[in-house]
Amino acid sequence: MTRPRDLPAWLAYIEQQHPKSIEMGLERVHEVAARLSLGRPAGRVITVGGTNGKGSTVAFIEAIARAAGWKVGAYTSPHLLRYNERVRIDGVDIDDDSLVAAFEAVEAARVDTTLTYFEFGTLAALWLFERAGLDLAVLEIGLGGRLDAVNIVDPDVAVITTVDIDHTDWLGNERETIGAEKAGIARAWKPLVLGEVDSPSSVLRHAYAIGANALRLGSDFFHEPIDSQRWRWREVGAELVLPLPALSAPSQRANAATAIAAVRALPGDAVPDDAFHQGVANAALPGRLQQVRCDGVDVVLDVGHNPQAARELASWLQGNPITGTTRVVFAALADKDVEGIVAALADMPLHWFLAGLTMGPRSQTAEQLAARLQGAIGATVGLHAGVADALYAALEASAPGDRVLVFGSFHTVADALQALHSGR
Repeated sequence: MTRPRDLPAWLAYIEQQHPKSIEMGLERVHEVAARLSLGRPAGRVITVGGTNGKGSTVAFIEAIARAAGWKVGAYTSPHLLRYNERVRIDGVDIDDDSLVAAFEAVEAARVDTTLTYFEFGTLAALWLFERAGLDLAVLEIGLGGRLDAVNIVDPDVAVITTVDIDHTDWLGNERETIGAEKAGIARAWKPLVLGEVDSPSSVLRHAYAIGANALRLGSDFFHEPIDSQRWRWREVGAELVLPLPALSAPSQRANAATAIAAVRALPGDAVPDDAFHQGVANAALPGRLQQVRCDGVDVVLDVGHNPQAARELASWLQGNPITGTTRVVFAALADKDVEGIVAALADMPLHWFLAGLTMGPRSQTAEQLAARLQGAIGATVGLHAGVADALYAALEASAPGDRVLVFGSFHTVADALQALHSGR
């Protein structure tokens, strides 16, 4: 087979290199990493896992460290519009040529070892980071933790943001079981920062068993409001008075607090207080309650795709009422708990526009989605083949002062953003 030459060709190629889109386990990745002679991706490393809040926490850590003058690499997934978004160096998405060079290196090293799309991309990101001379690498776990490809790297600090029910086919259907998988990113005698008050006992048991230093929100560090413009982060013997995060969901203060605890737990020189102020104020991330104005109508886009994220979204809606009508464009993958997602919003006067998503075996039509939600979202339902059609219909039905909420998946938000950028 002719080797791919450009990034689109490489992405198509690596999608075909493993018979399964997800294959848990570290053996293949360890084997290829050894052939690549991969060392540490940076002088210091933070690994971020969890059910929700991973991307936002990475963004806060990245922004704080960059404000401190560090050279920072961030690896996240999935992307919204371009694969390049997954690998950032000094706040800039990696360019096509660099990704192609990294994919070529991984391909040459893998020989006959099959790698999934995520494993291939993870190794490419680590290869790029090792060559970039980074002070800090921030690595987001893709799925679970213990058997995720990112977990071949030993972090200086591990973070678990939240633990809730998602990806049950791979992680189990109970918080304790899922927590045990996510706790696998902790390392013996290293800090493990926990970003929720009620972490599963399985996480804490694992931390104690290996001697990890668990730093818990609500026990070891705290966040609390001061007024409409400021909040306080504190631990024993230290506190910071900070501006509100630019990221606007109710949970973002907890994510920022978790990021601060993670940065402060790193070995080496302390970060100046001003860097925490700048990082919290400047961190930004598309698709997290991202707001776009369209002919006087507020369009709000959120990648939330599980019940915990939907509860967060419901809390934001309650805290940001409007006098007009809220129309919801909702599309989700077939393996998601759409019943649980919609239940979080059931008591709100919303007009629903359901859309289909085409994603191979995880595809789901609007009709299939509606059948699963029968009776759960009232009579105001429109069915549309795709997200763009549903968005256009919702906008046509709206007037200035109304709001259109788009959520349910990264793919849902990506399709909506493309539709808004291109117009009809």
